[in-house]
Amino acid sequence: MKQIYITLLSALMLSVTACEEYTDITPKGSLVIETAAQFYEMVSLPNRGYPINNFQYLSDDQWMREANVIGRTPNIDILNFTFDESVDRVSLLTGSSFYNQAYTYINRWNTIITLVDNSKGDENVKQLAKAEAKIYRAYDHFLLINTYAKGYDPQTASTDGGICIMDKFDLEAQPSKSTVAQVYAFIQKDIEEALPYLQEKPLDVYHPSLAFAYAFKAKVHLFKREIAQAQAAAEKSLSYNNQIFDLVAYNAQGGPTALAVPAANNVEVLSYMYMTGYNEMNFAQSYIISPELRNLFGTNDARFNLFFNSTSTTNLDQGSNTAYWATQYTRFFYPTVGMKTTEVYLMLAECYARENKFTEAVGVLNTLRAKRILSGTVNVSVPTTRKETMELVVNERRKELLLGFNRFFDLKRLNTESEYAKTLTRVFPIVNKTVPQKTYTLQPGSRLYIIPFPLSVLQKNPKLTLNTDEKVPF
Repeated sequence: MKQIYITLLSALMLSVTACEEYTDITPKGSLVIETAAQFYEMVSLPNRGYPINNFQYLSDDQWMREANVIGRTPNIDILNFTFDESVDRVSLLTGSSFYNQAYTYINRWNTIITLVDNSKGDENVKQLAKAEAKIYRAYDHFLLINTYAKGYDPQTASTDGGICIMDKFDLEAQPSKSTVAQVYAFIQKDIEEALPYLQEKPLDVYHPSLAFAYAFKAKVHLFKREIAQAQAAAEKSLSYNNQIFDLVAYNAQGGPTALAVPAANNVEVLSYMYMTGYNEMNFAQSYIISPELRNLFGTNDARFNLFFNSTSTTNLDQGSNTAYWATQYTRFFYPTVGMKTTEVYLMLAECYARENKFTEAVGVLNTLRAKRILSGTVNVSVPTTRKETMELVVNERRKELLLGFNRFFDLKRLNTESEYAKTLTRVFPIVNKTVPQKTYTLQPGSRLYIIPFPLSVLQKNPKLTLNTDEKVPF
């Protein structure tokens, strides 16, 4: 039987250059993993982090302070914020913690999937460990394909360049890049193979539940425009967990200053993942929302009123009509890169809207809004067109699925449909009068929406080529 040696501190958090080769597992100070129960325990990985800094400002929801842009040497943040397509970004993206961490997690899941069958112990535990690892492997591939490739387009997915699929534990692996269609097929295969063995109530919150798995299945179908399947999966997920945390009641209780709601106490959380680790959203100046999103919230939305600061003279440009997330993660956990029940409701609403069931779509939105809107108009009226109904859904997604990668991913997928594509415009600066104000524009088909692979990975793997027309500096 094969044994795995895993350092106690890292628990297989390997320093892997994904899509190039796996790194040796260091046996020093190690623990022998040889039973099914130990492999199952490996699935539970608190503090999974997915940094968004490579693409944070490529959306209409986030903003930068003027002093961090004006007079500064352009870095990747400034290029993204000003929608600058004139620079080849590869030399600026020498490495990527998002890329490395996602593939490091995939390496962990592959270790379990490949080796658990030869371990000692109960066959049911082996099946469960493998299924949980597969659903997480699929999730990490989904994040990577939606970052480094074009949004899924049924007309071009079979030829659009994708990412490397890492489907086995192999220290010598050097896989080639697959197409977008091939990656999505791999993701869906993993999901379908995992579902029969997952549990409604797993051992702890770091193991995937059936509610999460069906929510993720719905998301993949939605991104592929497989609407009937997305709706069915969303409904199945809500059959396991349909709870919405009541922010209106929470506001009446005094909000985060009076009552802390850590991650484990938020009933709508389906998966515990973070942008930055346990200190999720604890860097206020990094999470400034745009004037457009602030205006979208209005004055009576608990999601804004409870958690954002719009008056700071330290973290904001006064007069810019921006705001920043001002609530410590220990006071309230608001999922940003994991999934939660409210995203499932919003996916269901989108399915209804796309099927011209406008009343049903708005009914779902109003169910959510009843737990979010503090006063005034809670229930929105039913539009007469699909485009108007979709706009309501998309706007609600912007307010509910804050600050992580959801808006960036949404723009990419919706930009593949002419009916919903959006040209972003950013007028900057707003406050500073010493430099000319400009209007920056990001077209739906811009190459900026496809993040280049990190330079360090491109240098080590000649099989990996860019999915944009940018030049590699070697």
